[in-house]
Amino acid sequence: MANAFFDVPIAVNEEVKSYAPGSPEKKELKAMLKKLKGQERDIPMFIGGEKVYTKNKIDIHPPHELKHKLGAYNKGTKSHVRKAIDAALAAKEDWEETPWQERAAIFLKAADLVSGPYRARMNAATMLAQSKNAYQAEIDAVAEWADFLRFNVQYMTEMYMQQPESAPGIWNRLEYRPLEGFVFALTPFNFTSIAGNLPGAPALLGNTVVWKPAETQIYSAEVIMEIFERAGLPDGVINLIYVEGRTAGDVIFSHPEFAGLHFTGSTGVFQKLWQTIGENIANYISYPRIVGETGGKDFIVAHHSADPIELAVAMARGAFEYQGQKCSAASRAYVPKSLWKEVSKRLIADVKSFKMGTVEDFRNFINAVIDEKAFDKITSFIAQAKKDKSAKILVGGKYNKKKGYFIEPTVIQTTDPMYATMCEELFGPVLTVYVYEDEDFEDVLQLVDNTSPYALTGALFAKDKYAMEFGSVMLKNSAGNFYLNDKPTGAVVGQQPFGGARASGTNDKAGSILNLYRWVSPRTMKENFNPPRDYRYPFMQGK
Repeated sequence: MANAFFDVPIAVNEEVKSYAPGSPEKKELKAMLKKLKGQERDIPMFIGGEKVYTKNKIDIHPPHELKHKLGAYNKGTKSHVRKAIDAALAAKEDWEETPWQERAAIFLKAADLVSGPYRARMNAATMLAQSKNAYQAEIDAVAEWADFLRFNVQYMTEMYMQQPESAPGIWNRLEYRPLEGFVFALTPFNFTSIAGNLPGAPALLGNTVVWKPAETQIYSAEVIMEIFERAGLPDGVINLIYVEGRTAGDVIFSHPEFAGLHFTGSTGVFQKLWQTIGENIANYISYPRIVGETGGKDFIVAHHSADPIELAVAMARGAFEYQGQKCSAASRAYVPKSLWKEVSKRLIADVKSFKMGTVEDFRNFINAVIDEKAFDKITSFIAQAKKDKSAKILVGGKYNKKKGYFIEPTVIQTTDPMYATMCEELFGPVLTVYVYEDEDFEDVLQLVDNTSPYALTGALFAKDKYAMEFGSVMLKNSAGNFYLNDKPTGAVVGQQPFGGARASGTNDKAGSILNLYRWVSPRTMKENFNPPRDYRYPFMQGK
């Protein structure tokens, strides 16, 4: 029993290491990359604290080196989904009754593990299986995930401290119960930190979880589970399964104790899941919480007062870091005619200077896209742009999948603001630019707002403060994360809570207290110290 109010360590953003030549972190990471490449891992599912192996082994290959085998994961069936649910429900009572400070200690320890002894392995796993360069892996798999772990603990305590007022003779209390049932976490390939946070945030608040990661993220998901286990997370609190989406959905969404979905992925999949949940709503013991962050058609729009060099660099970084495979990546840009000559010159020069290849060569800025399906989709748009009169490829445009899924970063200029690559989500290294007349700034803002169903991230570049304010108002519903004179990527936990609305999701802001509120079911408790002993009220004493 806790006989004190505990203060948790103040959350501070994890340092992002540079991996500069000669640095100890670079030496350690290089050694870990070599070590992992030299072994073939047999990656199990984690159900109720047991490592589960099956006869169905699926090989894992780096997207940038298809001939190399990193290992294999053990693919599950519906029976494994059922076992994971049973394990989560069996662990639920003990876990939700665990004092909050003990739950907090586990997640704080996990943060110190990932940022300490597991740093090189977490980065190396993400680099090899998800084809991220060292810096992109560092800011994601280590820094951001450690931030999620630490800041969520701090936000949890802030939430618990929010208590109601009490009148004389009464004590009102508010307790933040976990949801009744189990939570299903469905995580994407592109951010290891999201893969850790989607099951982790509900679990911190006393929920138990069934977690299905993207197939192409399983290699680093194993490291996440090892860290949770070493940090002391009890068996069954988070259960990691590798099954087809339909296989998981058929079992989970028909279960009466399904309590919530924590999702990051495509808009189409999220809408289908929401529909399925709605069709089963009468079967659940509670209304499930549905939290999702989905796609984006993220923009950069510039006013004629913008600095052309700053704009060009933001376009290069915002569009092409991690091969444009960020939900927040800049995919469309609107540039005034008066700036375009200088902007295009710098942008093309920067893109031509990018080196592309394996993650093990730290000189490479660009690596491979995640898989063949993504490669084929992205390159089909590039191939079409080469044929269309309304589009012109300014730089890039080549691609090859013999050794890995490599696509050159590609900039397309279009004369049609509604051209396909200005409207459709590509999720790859393609940026399309529309050049407009300077005096059409207001019309372009309306165009930006109306072109896409998404509203995840966007950026406005201007020196003119009036233009910045006007654009911010005009685009207030166009992006859940809006940037002024900065690229539309790189949200930091505790600084820029992340999420968008419209077709981009429920905007529940991962990396903030807002997200944690979704994983609790508050109970109000009123204790009367002097209950009435007569039903009669004073007003009844006279006529």
